[in-house]
Order: sequence, then C-alpha cells, then structure tokens
Amino acid sequence: MIDLALTPENTLVQQAVRAFAEAEILPHIREWDERHEVPLPTFRKMGELGFLGAPIPERYGGAGMDYISLGLLCEELERADTAFRVIMSVHVGLNSLTLLQWGTEDQKRRFLVPQAKGEKLATFALTEPGVGTDAANLQTTARREGDTYILNGAKIWISLGDVADHFLLFATLDRAKKHRGITAFIVERGMPGFTSGTIHGKLGINAGNTGQLFLDEVRVPAANRVGEEGEGFTIAMSAIDQGRFTVATGAVGLAQACLDASLKYAHERHTFGVEIGEHQLVKQMIARMGQGIEAGRLLCWQAAWLKNRGLRNTRETSLAKWFATDHAVQSALDAIQIHGAYGYSNEYPVERYLRNSKAAVIYEGTSQLHTLIQADYLLGYREDRPLRCPPLPAPGFEPG
Repeated sequence: MIDLALTPENTLVQQAVRAFAEAEILPHIREWDERHEVPLPTFRKMGELGFLGAPIPERYGGAGMDYISLGLLCEELERADTAFRVIMSVHVGLNSLTLLQWGTEDQKRRFLVPQAKGEKLATFALTEPGVGTDAANLQTTARREGDTYILNGAKIWISLGDVADHFLLFATLDRAKKHRGITAFIVERGMPGFTSGTIHGKLGINAGNTGQLFLDEVRVPAANRVGEEGEGFTIAMSAIDQGRFTVATGAVGLAQACLDASLKYAHERHTFGVEIGEHQLVKQMIARMGQGIEAGRLLCWQAAWLKNRGLRNTRETSLAKWFATDHAVQSALDAIQIHGAYGYSNEYPVERYLRNSKAAVIYEGTSQLHTLIQADYLLGYREDRPLRCPPLPAPGFEPG
C-alpha cells in the first residue's frame, strides 16, 4: 500500500527550500534572467545547505534524504526558476546518484564526496551535435592505451557544461557495436585537450549555463572509467531514470508557479465590473492548472515511493515526466492568456515560465519518446526486467 503522507523531515525540507528560494532566488531572478547571468554564488549556497547532496548517504558527504524530499526540493526550486532545478537534475540526479550506484569506492571518495558537499559542480554529457534521442549512435570515441583511454569528439546542450568541474561522459570504443560499445568515464576540467564553451541565444533558462564540450586526444585514467567497458549505455539509462524524476518534480513546481501567479492576477484584475476570476473561461484555465498539478504531483510521488524501496520505476518515472512537463507548458500558456497583454511582458513572471517550460518536453526524452514508451508498455511490447547493475542504496542506508 502506497503511503503518500509527508514525514516531518519531508515537511522541514519543503519549508527550508521554499525559504531559500524566497530569500535568495526570487528577489534577483528577473535581473539574472535578463542579463543571462549564471549565479554561481547562489549555487554554492545550495551546496552549503546540503541540497547538492540531498539523496546521497551521509558517509559520502550527503544529507541522506529520501526521494520524496528530493522531489519536494526540485519542485520548490523550479517554482522559483528552472535554472536551479536543472542543477539538481544534472549534478545530483544524472551524475552523483549514478556514481553512488556504479562508482568504485575510490571514485566515490575522489568525486562523489566533494560533489555531495557542494565543493565541486558536476554534470552529465551524453548528447552530441548529431545524436540526441538515438543515444546508441554516439560519435565520440575512446581508445585504450595501457592504463589510459584517449577520448575524441564533442558534446552539446550540456547543462553546466561551461562551469562544471566533473563530467560523467559517454564515448564508444567500437561504433559497430552500437550501444554495446559505449563506455562511461569521469572527465575532469583541466585535463589537457578538454575545452568547453557556452551556448548563447537560448529561448529560456537564461540564468543557467548550457555548454558545448570538445575533446581532442583527452587522456583519461582507467581509474576514471565508470563500470566495465561496454556498460555505458546501461549506466546512462539508469542515470536517466533519476534525471527524469527530478525534471518531473520540477515541472510540477513550474505549473504551481503559473497557478500562483494566475490566482493573484485573477483577483487583482477587474473587467466588466468584476474580478476576472469570476469569468467562466478564466475559471476553466485555473481549474485545469490545479487538476494537472495534483495529478502530476501524485505521479511523481508514486515514482518516489518506488525509488525509496529500491524498486524498478522506469515506467512510472517516464509517465510522471511526460505528464508533468506537458502540463507545465500548458499551464504557462494559460497563465499568459489569463494575464492578457501583461503576460506577454517581462513585467510579470509568466512569460519566463513559458520560455523555461519548453526545454523539459525536449530533454530527458521528448514527449513523443515518452508517448511511445507508455504505448509499448500498454501493448506488451516493452517490459521492465531487472537491471544488470548494482542496487542503489535506499535513503538512509549505510553499508558496512
């Protein structure tokens, strides 16, 4: 039986991150967004508060939170601005939780501990200029020479790409083997031959960094290989289950922000002698926002409940991500419609919500991909089998 009641710890986390967002993000976000400024000092404060190690066990420098708390953290951060949830997705969901599951003890000591403490920023590098959803067709190559691997290629659309310290990066040892040739590596900024740059001209998430990575004969020690040769695709897919969860919970927060702004404006704005909230079609949009928020939140909590018990949750996480991100886009569109001409102006935050919402229906699997995934489950073409990977410790688990 699924129990979705919040624990006292869940409530404290929710209150703490909301207070942080109201004090540290909301007063400045319009300026950061307009100036395309990445607020690295605020990111560091997130690390100091334990956010960047939220679900990582305490023995590895984390806070040992459960997945409901992680979800609430992402929801409240994106309620303020998407850029701050993105950090949770790539630093925590895609990178740190993957190292917790797949990394050696040496890798956890060298990379996971400083990441969980917020001393180093980390990200995930799979997408390439010609490779997105078709992740088995990577162009970035690796070849082994003794106790090192030589990496060549390029990555694109990498969140935190031009500011992160550690990169969980995927390359192929043999392109003919497709997904069976892919291997995962930890690449460190400063390695000779590794460079990065920032992508400019994005539609949204302007307070976050999105970058390109370039690898020219980059020598990576064999000790930085994550998993075995050829396990990279499985590692990437297990990481994406974590990343999709953070995107889904964040999308619930963005939809909530749209509803909050719309409720406020619906009471303030008067037409034909009444608040616009009295008009039936405005009520319809507001009701639709609220309905989707409740449904999306429950789908996210269902996935979190499974994660807390170490159970496979690929289907449930995909469903939550698909539903919540689509609903966030629709909520932003409705919020602008409710605000009328003011919604088209950055005087109100809803235009930023719309710009930010669009990315999440593309990354971590497009809405079209998730449509196919869910259809395949229903038709019986797809089923979850046990992953051939180490079990991920349940929150609070302390090995030894």
